[in-house]
Amino acid sequence: MNHGEPWWIGLIKAAIIVNILLLAMAFLTLLERKLLARMQRRYGPNRAGPKGVLQPFADLLKMVRKEAFAPVAAIDFLYILAPAFSAFTALSAFSVIPFGEGWQIWRYHVNGEVADVPISLILLFALGSLGIYGFIIGGWASESKYSLLGSMRTCAQMVSYEVSLALSVLGVVLMAHTLSISAIVDKQVDTWWYAGPQLVGLLCFFVAGVAETNRPPFDLPEADTELVGGYSTEYSGMRWGLFQMAEYVNVIVLSALAVTLYFGGWEGPWAPLGPLWFFIKLFLAVSVFIWLRATLPRLRYDQLMRFGWKVLLPVATINAVITALLVVIF
Repeated sequence: MNHGEPWWIGLIKAAIIVNILLLAMAFLTLLERKLLARMQRRYGPNRAGPKGVLQPFADLLKMVRKEAFAPVAAIDFLYILAPAFSAFTALSAFSVIPFGEGWQIWRYHVNGEVADVPISLILLFALGSLGIYGFIIGGWASESKYSLLGSMRTCAQMVSYEVSLALSVLGVVLMAHTLSISAIVDKQVDTWWYAGPQLVGLLCFFVAGVAETNRPPFDLPEADTELVGGYSTEYSGMRWGLFQMAEYVNVIVLSALAVTLYFGGWEGPWAPLGPLWFFIKLFLAVSVFIWLRATLPRLRYDQLMRFGWKVLLPVATINAVITALLVVIF
């Protein structure tokens, strides 16, 4: 809960968390390439540094030095703003994710999240919805048919799965009687993890989350075999890198949200190690995203939309209705 933390402590935490998140995103790309290589009986990156550990920094230098071209007909301001906006909303969403119970440091109480607001769950979904505009505007402002088609697919896919994602979380909200993410974790600490009673909601949340982040097998908006590169076709260098950063940060944010809503957040066998348990669970959740990429083939677009509207959305709705009835009865 919020204990009147001084504003300057929040600024320090924000700066630390943003840098940790950027570093985690960089090494997530290495983790993905290493795990995919092992699953496919390959070595993966092993040239840049010991065992390839410096590969993320080599990739960063490559993107920084790469020429940042732009289409002649592009709408300059929106074309440049779109990737930066997507990256900003992705980083901002992590500000309401609690990673610890809170600590008393000298005379000050430090909360376990950057911002603890009563409607943090709504704020997180609002930031996620705003982030979609970055992908859509980026494709539209490029003045390219391939990019525009990628933006249209992105919009249609994310709208259908965003609704399912919200409905899957509704069961947790009804059980916890709050929209505060930190309060939801406190409820699980006092009772049980919601992964058990909300197993159907968890499965819906995870599938919708994979589609929301455009990860395989739901990566149709940027399927290079079909759309060249989707909404990012006309981007290069760090502008393209910002779009990729937004995607990987969104994977981390949704994995962290799954950990806090369904797996007890920072709770573990030994309470003082709260943040450690949170990051262990986060690592396992992110690894599942990578596992799916190595296992499942890409869906056709009609299969993707049919599954979202005709299967996932009804199941998430029924789960929310049943949960509401059980909460009222018991």
